[in-house]
Amino acid sequence: MDYLFYLFVVLGFLAVVLMLEGMYMAWNAYRGADAKRIERRLQAMSAGAGNQNASLVKQRLLAKSPGMEKFLLQIPRIHQLDRLLLQSGSNLSVAGFIGLTLLSAIVGGALAFMLGLPLFTVFAIAVVSSFLPFLYMQSAKHNRMIVIERQLPDALDLMGRAMKAGHAFPSALQMVGSEMPDPIASEFRIVFDEVNYGISVQEALTNLAIRVPSTDLSYFVIAVLIQRETGGNLAELLGNITSLIRARLKLLGTVRVLSAEGRLSAWILTLLPFALAFVLQLINPKFLGVLWTDPIGLKMVGIALCMMIIGIFTMWRIIKIRV
Repeated sequence: MDYLFYLFVVLGFLAVVLMLEGMYMAWNAYRGADAKRIERRLQAMSAGAGNQNASLVKQRLLAKSPGMEKFLLQIPRIHQLDRLLLQSGSNLSVAGFIGLTLLSAIVGGALAFMLGLPLFTVFAIAVVSSFLPFLYMQSAKHNRMIVIERQLPDALDLMGRAMKAGHAFPSALQMVGSEMPDPIASEFRIVFDEVNYGISVQEALTNLAIRVPSTDLSYFVIAVLIQRETGGNLAELLGNITSLIRARLKLLGTVRVLSAEGRLSAWILTLLPFALAFVLQLINPKFLGVLWTDPIGLKMVGIALCMMIIGIFTMWRIIKIRV
């Protein structure tokens, strides 16, 4: 009788352990780190698909609500905004980005209203504040592209050495995706997955060029596509492209150093009038009240803003040097 009791206890313990193990495996399959990683890669692939007929994954959702999804799909070029969010490395959906834009506009208008500014100025500040999330995404995309361009020579060196060692082109892509750091590793993993899923190398590389709008990466894509049509030593070709990209980055760094003073002057001259006006409005609101109440003051503000826009554009063109 004692043996049956102990056997029942052991079987009960094993049943509980197996049940917990099954629950953990089920949770890990749908909510675990690997599942989330695969979901992010599939979403990124859908945004870069150049040919919808060749896409083997579902489209990235613009919103969680079906009604909102249907409404957003009716907006022209809404997928370009979705692609911007992915290129910036953000996890926001289009619906979330629109909500953040509205929140930014409400906060900016509320702060302007609390400062006692006229309604026209409050509306103008709310409109300007609504563009802040978009500018942030553009800045995040720009910074991400800079990181990818800096990582690209090392990635191409790795691919060249792998191909000299006897590996095929898809295997070299896999090595970059597994051994290089993000964000370039995730992009090359997507290319490798697309090739494995049955998409041609040409379409996979074209999707890469769409997801990463970089001049240096376009050189790589065009060179590989031409080499696959005409033949030649791809490893040597990758080495030449790497040398060209490194020389270009070195020259671009020199240009940035020489134009640093101009960029700093542009920032100071742009932000100083707004910062000074904000401080004066806090210290003595009546001092700047003439600009908002007198018609001549409004004309002066309009002329000053137009001249500032012209000056900002001129300084931006002076320090913007393409290499």
